[in-house]
Amino acid sequence: MERALARHLSEFVTPPQNLTVATTGASGALFARHLLQAVERDSRVQTVNFIASDSALRVIAEELGLRGRSNLLGQILGHTSRKIRQQSNADIGANVASGSYPADAMIVIPCSVGTLARIANGSASHLIERAADVCLKEKRPLVLCVRETPLNKIHIRNMYRAADAGATIFPLIPAYYFRPATLDQMAHEFACRVLAHVGLPQPDAYRWKG
Repeated sequence: MERALARHLSEFVTPPQNLTVATTGASGALFARHLLQAVERDSRVQTVNFIASDSALRVIAEELGLRGRSNLLGQILGHTSRKIRQQSNADIGANVASGSYPADAMIVIPCSVGTLARIANGSASHLIERAADVCLKEKRPLVLCVRETPLNKIHIRNMYRAADAGATIFPLIPAYYFRPATLDQMAHEFACRVLAHVGLPQPDAYRWKG
C-alpha cells in the first residue's frame, strides 16, 4: 500500500526541468561525466547550466584525459550538447547567480571540501558558491556530493552547517551490491542515485529486489 501511495503521489510531482550542475577540484570526474550524460539523455530535463571550477579543469584533464578548455562539454559528452550550457565560474553575473532565474535544483559532483566550506559559510565569490547560495536562500534542492577521506572536524562541521541550511550531503560513495564490472558502471549507478534524489529516476538504474 505504501508503494502504491508513493506512485500516486509521484504523479503530481513535476520533475525538475532546469538543473545547475557544477564540478570542482575533488577526485571523481568520471561521476560528473556520467551525470551529465544522463541529464543530456533525459527528455524531462530542458536546460542544464554547467559550471567547472579551475581546479576541476585540472582534475578532468588528469582523470579523463581531456585537454584544454575549448569545447569542454563536447569532450566530456563525446558530442555537442543540445541542452547543456557551460558557464564561467568567474561570471557572478550569470543567470544562475540570481534568485529570479528559475533553476529547479543544483548538484555539485564531486564537491571538494573547499567548495563545501565556502557554501557552508556563505562565501560566494565565484559562481558555483553563489549559485548554491541562491538555492539555499530560495529553498531549492542543493545536493553536495562531497569527496574526501578521512574527514577532519572542520569538514564534518561544514557538512552539518550546509545540511542545517537546507543542502543534502550526498557523499561520493559508490554502491557495490549490484556487482559493477567496470568503473563506468559504478559511476553511472551513482549518478542515477543522485538524479533520483532530485526527482529524476533513471529507467536503467539498478533497483534492489530483496
